[in-house]
Amino acid sequence: MHVIGLNGSPRKEGNTCQAIKTVFAEIEKEGITTELLQLGSSNIRGCRACFKCFETKDNRCIQKDDLNGFVEKMMQADGIIIGSPTYFANVSTEVKALIDRAGLVSRANGNLFSRKVGAAVVAARRAGAVNVYQNINLFFGIGNMIVPGSSYWNVGLGRNPGEILNDEEGMKTFRDLGTNMAWLIRKLKG
Repeated sequence: MHVIGLNGSPRKEGNTCQAIKTVFAEIEKEGITTELLQLGSSNIRGCRACFKCFETKDNRCIQKDDLNGFVEKMMQADGIIIGSPTYFANVSTEVKALIDRAGLVSRANGNLFSRKVGAAVVAARRAGAVNVYQNINLFFGIGNMIVPGSSYWNVGLGRNPGEILNDEEGMKTFRDLGTNMAWLIRKLKG
């Protein structure tokens, strides 16, 4: 069993990364392997709406950037965490490109991520995070994925790298998410 975490922040060790690592710590306690992938600051661009993925049906996007590597990792994983900072009450541009393009490739190829466990992890300075949380979960929902709950929405507050670790309620929420995600993956793999 394997869970990947896509860090949608350009800050490789920033608050979004810290939140994902907090979830990972609980998942790893259950013997499930984890892998952190740096999505933020990648070369992923937005969807061109060319719909070539519906013609080729090869589990790939025709654009020649690094999205296909992420899609392959998502296909292989049992669980997918998408983490994003809050930028003007929305996901980062890299997360938006992933959602649009990986989502279309998935649909073009018979819902590649169907019945995988998906979880949103959000970092925010102050506000706008619920919209980010919702946008990521909408991607999971339309992809026929299963989303575990937690003790609150999966949001942590902090501006400068590491500040999120001081948000006690946010950290508890991430730990509870990791526990629930591991439990659900084990039940599904039963």
